[in-house]
Amino acid sequence: MKKSLILGFFDGVHLAHQAVIRTGVEFAEESILITLKNFHKNSDFILSRTNSIEKIKSLGVKEIVELDFSKISAMSAQDFLLMLVNNYSPVSISTGFNYTFGLNKSGNAKFLAENQIKYGYKYFCIPPMKHNNQVISSSFIKQLLQEGKLEDAVELLGSSFILEGDVIHGAELGRKIGFPTANINYPKEIVKIPFGVYAAQVNGMSAVLNWGMKPTVHNTELPVVETHILNYSGNLYGKTLKIELFKRIRGEKCFNNLEELKKQIDKDIQACSKL
Repeated sequence: MKKSLILGFFDGVHLAHQAVIRTGVEFAEESILITLKNFHKNSDFILSRTNSIEKIKSLGVKEIVELDFSKISAMSAQDFLLMLVNNYSPVSISTGFNYTFGLNKSGNAKFLAENQIKYGYKYFCIPPMKHNNQVISSSFIKQLLQEGKLEDAVELLGSSFILEGDVIHGAELGRKIGFPTANINYPKEIVKIPFGVYAAQVNGMSAVLNWGMKPTVHNTELPVVETHILNYSGNLYGKTLKIELFKRIRGEKCFNNLEELKKQIDKDIQACSKL
């Protein structure tokens, strides 16, 4: 069976990544995506590895191979390419324009193009994709998320921004004031968005998410993600919650009393219901 190789890290699997993936999926019967683990260890990511892999597979990729970066980082570009050719005999290789590999990043698009006849594969290099004159990249999308420009980030991702975690016990203040919430810890490896209120969905149900320090009640030492699922009642403790975020409604604010807070939550719910 003819195999195509798709090379890259694919954090977020944004629109430019999707273009790279499509070339491989469409060219051969079987597409294999080669990526790295133990890479960018101290970085914040747009999506968890689990969610990135799920998104990649939804695009039609048949197999995902995660190479241990610590074991291949000393390989020359030539040895790395030979390993791919010998192991997979690809009829095509697809990458983005800025993909590099091998010791000292000696392998790049030019290197792959120059070797395609020698090793019998067709090379697809996806040029830069732009949005409002800005090259679409993981670093740019992270910047948008850190600035709270969630709608712009979601547009470039081609999907929602996801926070996922196990539901934990909180102070249950939301329940007491009529707005029960499911609380999770913000995933450590995911890029941090600004404190505030966000429109979200949980299992297709509309929700309002608050991420922050709860300044009105001062009952938390660490920031927490609280999600009020509209028109839902049930016990979610201990369950894994997958929250899809779409838009930032407002920043975090300290209210004078709980009554003011309740009125604002009503407004937040109305704003999210209209989306």
